[in-house]
Amino acid sequence: MGETTSPENARLTLAERVRSLAYLYQPDDPFTLASGRVSPHFFDMKPVMCDPECAHLLGVLIHDKLNEIGLVDAVGGLELGAVPLTGIAIAKAPVGSELRGFIIRKEPKGRGGRKTGNPPGVEGSTLLSGDRCLILEDVTTTGGSALQACKRLVDIGCEIVGCITILDREEGGADAFSEAGIPLYPLLTLSDITDA
Repeated sequence: MGETTSPENARLTLAERVRSLAYLYQPDDPFTLASGRVSPHFFDMKPVMCDPECAHLLGVLIHDKLNEIGLVDAVGGLELGAVPLTGIAIAKAPVGSELRGFIIRKEPKGRGGRKTGNPPGVEGSTLLSGDRCLILEDVTTTGGSALQACKRLVDIGCEIVGCITILDREEGGADAFSEAGIPLYPLLTLSDITDA
């Protein structure tokens, strides 16, 4: 895939790749998800995020959404899912971009951002009060984890402009984000994978 991949082609190809690399369907032996819910559908996005073709496609789609959203100072999210996505977003940023990346630990380690000034558990680039931050997530079910990350950023004075997720499982996450006043931008939905 070249650098001129259109967002629509990237989305269609990413859906195929997610279907082949990340999706499991077990109606007779359902999975217990991180949210505690039980589902016949399971997505492990790590093989997708670590695949070079998919990383390119994700970069195209993330930056297409960033262009739609407008001014964003920093992108990142909760470990582990947001770590590769943050790297992809920063690596695909245009030359001269001032876009910064951050990672939020699920459990702060206590030593915090000695160099960056960030509070414990917020790693990467320095985040400042007033920064417009975008959350990245691999899979959204209820939205609980990503909304926790949003709260931690709001507590330090950041403005949350939205959340980009690779896949919205269509199980209430969009409603939870809507109730919090935060737009959710799914690159794909469960229907995109199962209706093909």
